[in-house]
Amino acid sequence: MLDEYYMKLALDLAKGALGQTSPNPPVGAVVVKDGAIAGVGAHLKAGEPHAEVHALQMAGDKAQGATIYVTLEPCSHFGKTPPCADLVIASGIKRAVVAVTDANELVAGSGIRKLQEAGIEVTVGVLKEEAEEVNRVFFHYARTKKPFVTVKAAMSLDGKTAAYTGDSKWITSGEARLDVHLDRSRHDAILVGVNTVLEDDASLTVRLPNGSGRNPLRVILDTDLRTPPGAKVAADGQADTWIFTGNQVPVERLAAFEQNSQTTVIQLPDPAVRIEAVLAYLGGQGIMSLYVEGGSTVNASFLEAGQINEAILYYAPKLIGGKLAPTSFSGSGFANVGDSLQLEIRAFEKIGPDLKITAVPKRRIT
Repeated sequence: MLDEYYMKLALDLAKGALGQTSPNPPVGAVVVKDGAIAGVGAHLKAGEPHAEVHALQMAGDKAQGATIYVTLEPCSHFGKTPPCADLVIASGIKRAVVAVTDANELVAGSGIRKLQEAGIEVTVGVLKEEAEEVNRVFFHYARTKKPFVTVKAAMSLDGKTAAYTGDSKWITSGEARLDVHLDRSRHDAILVGVNTVLEDDASLTVRLPNGSGRNPLRVILDTDLRTPPGAKVAADGQADTWIFTGNQVPVERLAAFEQNSQTTVIQLPDPAVRIEAVLAYLGGQGIMSLYVEGGSTVNASFLEAGQINEAILYYAPKLIGGKLAPTSFSGSGFANVGDSLQLEIRAFEKIGPDLKITAVPKRRIT
């Protein structure tokens, strides 16, 4: 029970840094000596000290003979920082409790072995499922080399994302929109289709109180490169923008973006933009998490490609009606209900007057 108590504290520390450690995982650590907490720490940003470093520095001499609780296996290789396993050994720690082994092939059990070979007692698997949930983005990326995809949609209770005229401002409340900006800030990249750019001239930036939150990379799916060079996403300088196009874009359209240092046009090998190719490219560039805010066509393309790791749906207490009013997913859809993407609801909460539902696929996405 004590192991679970202290590991829960370490997990809470890790959760506090969700969305700001990429490409590293969020990690928490707690050092306990003689039944008292001697040090705590969390990894806050890539390139900065890891959780074990902060916790051991706080503990100081009390680390000698103490127990350290870590939400993820201590690293054993040199990266931007020295190996944490070496620091744990040098500190005089007697016992290490690890929630889950690292999915990174550079670690993958070697950190635990190093501790054991140094004579440290190691316990693995305490609150393992909780730790895997905290690091689900990191583990998915390590396993597939593709970003973890979250598809977000906002709609009325009858599933409409706009009226039949196209009017959609605003279906959900200000509180829900603020929550979306918070989620944006936790992702490496945000993605929309070109129609969102053409219709809304959206900036796709993070707008939280007091200017807090970081702007993610902006990704546009634009087969024919119809994005205007003067659109906010291409010209406002607030964040980098990558535009994915097909291989048949006229040269003059490509030339219009050549002098734009913050906008990169990426031509894929096929005439049309394929979701699998986009995800493979993003993963190759170290993008671990992707927040999809496209319209029904973009959402359907991710659904049909089988590349949704999480769905976040906001429901406003309104009924819009109309058979021509758009819904959150278009496309051809599945021919049989049994073929549909089966989801498990993980959370639901009321945000202002609206309902937020978070759901994940019942089967692992590859």
